[in-house]
Amino acid sequence: MTQWFQSWAGYGVGWFLATLILVLMIALPLMLAVAMIIYADRKIWAAMALRRGPNVVGPFGLLQSFADGLKVYLKETIIPSAANRGLFLIAPVLTFTVALIGWAVVPFGPNMVLADINVGMLYLLAISSLGVYGVIIAGWASNSKYPFYSALRAAAQMVSYEVSVGFVIITVILYADTFNLSGIIAAQRHHIWILNGFGFNPLLFPMSVIFLISAMAETARAPFDLTEAESELVAGYQTEYSSMSFALFWLGEYGNVLLMCGMTAVLFWGGWLPPVDWAPLYWVPGILWFFLKIFIFFFVFSWVKATVPRFRYDQLMRLGWKIFLPFSILWVFVVSGWLMLTRYGAF
Repeated sequence: MTQWFQSWAGYGVGWFLATLILVLMIALPLMLAVAMIIYADRKIWAAMALRRGPNVVGPFGLLQSFADGLKVYLKETIIPSAANRGLFLIAPVLTFTVALIGWAVVPFGPNMVLADINVGMLYLLAISSLGVYGVIIAGWASNSKYPFYSALRAAAQMVSYEVSVGFVIITVILYADTFNLSGIIAAQRHHIWILNGFGFNPLLFPMSVIFLISAMAETARAPFDLTEAESELVAGYQTEYSSMSFALFWLGEYGNVLLMCGMTAVLFWGGWLPPVDWAPLYWVPGILWFFLKIFIFFFVFSWVKATVPRFRYDQLMRLGWKIFLPFSILWVFVVSGWLMLTRYGAF
């Protein structure tokens, strides 16, 4: 596509047009997916609580998310008189933007990636660390003690679990021997017998569990939603927000959840590869396998939210710092020692 645009529009303009179209091909379906995944989330919760969930707006309630979006759009944007107006408006935009740009390096299928860079994993780590800025800015700019308290909670929570996630990713990089996400997926093909995926490896399966739980904590999903515990913080750092500024936080949260589900699929379960290295399964387009895996992990996120009670904050911190962090550090040594013994013959 890029070469075709450059052939008649020139090098710079052609590259810009081709990149813009590719970005929209990812961003627009992603925003539609967020709307539908909110509907799926509510339906899963309702089914587990023996309720019906959205069922009025559109067939089977499929248009409920769009009706909610229209309602939020038509509401008035209220900015507290004592708030820092500029930062107050920037925070939700920053949160939503960070949730979108992480998808630039995620491979949806063979050669289906916007930026197939060699340091894709480092890019994602950098992008995920930027998410905390939107939260902190939102809490501080509101000029209210409860949003600020919640923002401090959220920052501590996100930083704590990012440390464990970093060590988990190191074990994957050691096995794949590359930072490129397409290369990581390629390394998982025929990894254990005829199975595609590092998650089937007994050494890496514990890491996949830690990554999934840490992803729930980093995106503030239940039972780790201490940033908006109803008993003391109401809606957390979003308390003073309304209208589309509140909706951007909501969209950013679900965008991050989908990104974490996609990263779980890419790092441990073969990405766009079928689960079994069997020729007929490759007749199914890789992007469908990838979306199926994302939905499976999103179902796990919703399942946990509907069934597990909320942690106390001290339990949340203890899990991250006293259990996940020591175990993940130890496992880096175990995995690297095993690879030196079996792959490189160092002993």
